[in-house]
Amino acid sequence: MKRQEQSLFPTFKYHPDPLATGTIRRQQTSCPVCQQIRAYVYVGPFYAEENVEGICPWCIKDGSAAQTYHGQFTDLIDCDWREFAPEYLNELHHRTPGYRSWQSEVWLSHHNDFCAFVGYVGWKEIQPFAEEVAEDLAKMKALYGFSQAQLERWNTGGSIQGYLFQCVVCGKYRLTADAS
Repeated sequence: MKRQEQSLFPTFKYHPDPLATGTIRRQQTSCPVCQQIRAYVYVGPFYAEENVEGICPWCIKDGSAAQTYHGQFTDLIDCDWREFAPEYLNELHHRTPGYRSWQSEVWLSHHNDFCAFVGYVGWKEIQPFAEEVAEDLAKMKALYGFSQAQLERWNTGGSIQGYLFQCVVCGKYRLTADAS
């Protein structure tokens, strides 16, 4: 295995800071796709027939990981695929690091494009965006039967896990959550 000079860390339209979200870690890996020793490794979900570990971010970005293993980084079940351009779907599924959720991941959209995953949040973290995500909070209250008091006690990693997204077109924040 040869060591390759690290090129600039790849950027991802729908997951702009995978280091901050913990989906990619600074940890040496021997990438099974490019066969290079890399300083960063992907530790998020990858849906393929084979159990593949050690994928580097560069092989996610160029689509070679998904192509090599006939896999994808998101497994969106509740999505109307017809509302998205094929290139958006391809980029999300095959060239974007996924995120871990308690249940089935939901990748929010706005303006007929997928939003960027910002991170895992609790009540305290969403306060600066509370007005923008009010409609999403109302949906969560209805879906899970949350009271306002339950939401205000919500901490990251508690019985409610929030996922914050931001529209790539207009910058509006969106919110979804899982409950245990």
